Amino acid sequence: MHRFAEAYNKGRAAAMAAIDESFATNLVFHSGTGDDLHGVKEFKELIGRLLDAFPDGRMTIGDVFFEGDKAAIRFTMTGTHKGEYTGVPPTNKKVTIPTIHINRYAGDKVVEVWQAYDTFGMMQQLGVAPKPKGK
Repeated sequence: MHRFAEAYNKGRAAAMAAIDESFATNLVFHSGTGDDLHGVKEFKELIGRLLDAFPDGRMTIGDVFFEGDKAAIRFTMTGTHKGEYTGVPPTNKKVTIPTIHINRYAGDKVVEVWQAYDTFGMMQQLGVAPKPKGK
């Protein structure tokens, strides 16, 4: 995951190369939205859309815990919304998105990912979801 985060922070070409190095071709990615991805090709498309929407995107890893063939990774995604993302046109707003992945490994490749991230908080930061009223 550290290798992928470093590559992601360098841009699209490096991120795509790191996916080939770090993720199995038969990867299953559970997005938490019910839209599971099957195969590294679909995962690359997701990462491509993310980098199109947030071209200055950065991943910062906070914690990594291992048990058996699984790792829990807490990281933060940041970026400026410069392209369409999930139907939301560019807002030019900066976002910070706390994210957790639980990855399952076979050998040195990720074969399965369970993702949880603050979707609603991201939509609030983009200005398309209401923020709670202050006191």
